[in-house]
Amino acid sequence: MIKCIAIDDEPLALKKLVTYIKKVPYLELVAQCRSAIEAQQVIDNQPVEAIFLDINMPDLNGLDFAKTIKADHIKGPILVFTTAYSEYAIEGYKANGVDYLLKPYGFDEFESAAQKIKEICEIRQQSAETVEVSADTHDGVIYVKSDYKIVRISINKINYIEAMSEYLRISCEDKSKPVIVLLSMKKIEEHLPSSKFMRIHRSFIINLDKISEVKKNHVVLGDGVSLPIGDNYKEAFMAYVNSKILTK
Repeated sequence: MIKCIAIDDEPLALKKLVTYIKKVPYLELVAQCRSAIEAQQVIDNQPVEAIFLDINMPDLNGLDFAKTIKADHIKGPILVFTTAYSEYAIEGYKANGVDYLLKPYGFDEFESAAQKIKEICEIRQQSAETVEVSADTHDGVIYVKSDYKIVRISINKINYIEAMSEYLRISCEDKSKPVIVLLSMKKIEEHLPSSKFMRIHRSFIINLDKISEVKKNHVVLGDGVSLPIGDNYKEAFMAYVNSKILTK
């Protein structure tokens, strides 16, 4: 069971949220709160894995509250924002919300958000922060925990790696779908050869052998995927590219 809190200062909206939570068999409601301050007291006294929270609330709004509880975002509560105002959507995702329910939302939308929470909790339970690497034998292989399995990844087959909050999405040319793992960019960078891989953006590491084109502020890989080059990484990346350009 996933322990969760419902937060909304509007009684009817809170009642609806509580009703929806109770309809999902893997969610366990541990508290319903009329303010973020009240919810903070709950969090201080018991573990909470997910929070459904309104944004417009007196004293402390949902976005500001999110900033106070997401310092440890790998183990911290998973957030789903609820609000009647669509203009807060971008801010909600920046605050590491996994979904954004626009009032009046229905049960199907709520259930979809709950499913995202469930998937994240399952990944967390795998304790996938551990990566086993055959570095001593230089066999070019890493093993990662994903979807209750240990997946073998050939380093040369990696196209690119994308950071999604506390997760990584590893795209490989020999796999039908990306491998999703609970892992930091820093951790996986430690096990990738710097001669073949480079970080081109805060959210992307690419396999240099897969580059097809470089145009303006984007890299195009062999499979047609176009990835942005971040300002903080552009100088180092262009130095690499320029070192490979043939001249007279």
